[in-house]
Amino acid sequence: MELELIRLEEVHIDELTKIMERAFNEDARIHLGKERGGPDGYDDGSFLRKWGLHKDASSYCISLNQQLIGGVILWINEDKNNFLGNIFIDPACENHGMGTKVWNMIEQLYPDTKIWNTETPAFSSRNHNFYVNKCGFHIIKIENPKDELEGKYILQKVIREI
Repeated sequence: MELELIRLEEVHIDELTKIMERAFNEDARIHLGKERGGPDGYDDGSFLRKWGLHKDASSYCISLNQQLIGGVILWINEDKNNFLGNIFIDPACENHGMGTKVWNMIEQLYPDTKIWNTETPAFSSRNHNFYVNKCGFHIIKIENPKDELEGKYILQKVIREI
């Protein structure tokens, strides 16, 4: 099994958008009972073009045996207080430890990080499990906890004390 992170480029957008659409729709199906759902532009490529190709983002395709299976968008800051903007894996590849392996690769890629920050929808208990139990993040705040769609968990992983 060869798992790799490859720099995201425009040429990857169409294939990666299909994967992103499947991943977000699966989450909406499991947690909300809806057929579709995700952030604006998740299903037409505009999300990845806006954020994945943003000049300040460090974005990667996740490749397994030379096949794209997902993507990740990171914001690497001078103060080493970094942000995981987005990570997604094709539902066909989930529950095999790929996400955890990818996260470990990211941590190795950015060893100077002091703190990793991220956020995820309040409704997505699978994401909570992944971030907290698999990656070592801690929930530091819950915003709009009573709103199923607008609620979000703010998470943080301290690598080195500042």
